[in-house]
Amino acid sequence: MASYNKVILMGNLTRDPELKFLPSGTSVANFGLAMNERYTDRQSGEQKESVCFVDVEAWGRQAEIANEYLTKGRPVFVEGSLKFDSWEAEDGSKRSRLSVRAFRIQFIDGRRDGDETGGGYAEAQPAAAPTQGTDYQEPAAPEGGAAPSSTEDDIPF
Repeated sequence: MASYNKVILMGNLTRDPELKFLPSGTSVANFGLAMNERYTDRQSGEQKESVCFVDVEAWGRQAEIANEYLTKGRPVFVEGSLKFDSWEAEDGSKRSRLSVRAFRIQFIDGRRDGDETGGGYAEAQPAAAPTQGTDYQEPAAPEGGAAPSSTEDDIPF
């Protein structure tokens, strides 16, 4: 059976990221995100607001970047996947939680004083992909004699 699990959210942090390290040395950051929805009540004509709160987790270098640059109230754009956790509480009751595992976090507001990455983004590979020892390399530059694409002349700017 085919499946697809992708979430795209834009909202404000409800708390500062909490960074932890696993025994393996892998870092994980957890933070909350709030998204507001404004609508008009059809019966009363009043403007109403609904808020959705979501827990987000980021892994590896992305977690460290989130911890360094994100703070409560800061707007961010998050791409990721849904993650379902279930467990049994100490009192024997069953608990569950739906959260988002971030693959990409983009800072929405401009650069703040001292921020080097304002407006930038942090990107991660899916959890199953190896992240240790893999260095990012810029793609090779095209040869000087390479012909421009046919659409390059059509661009108005």
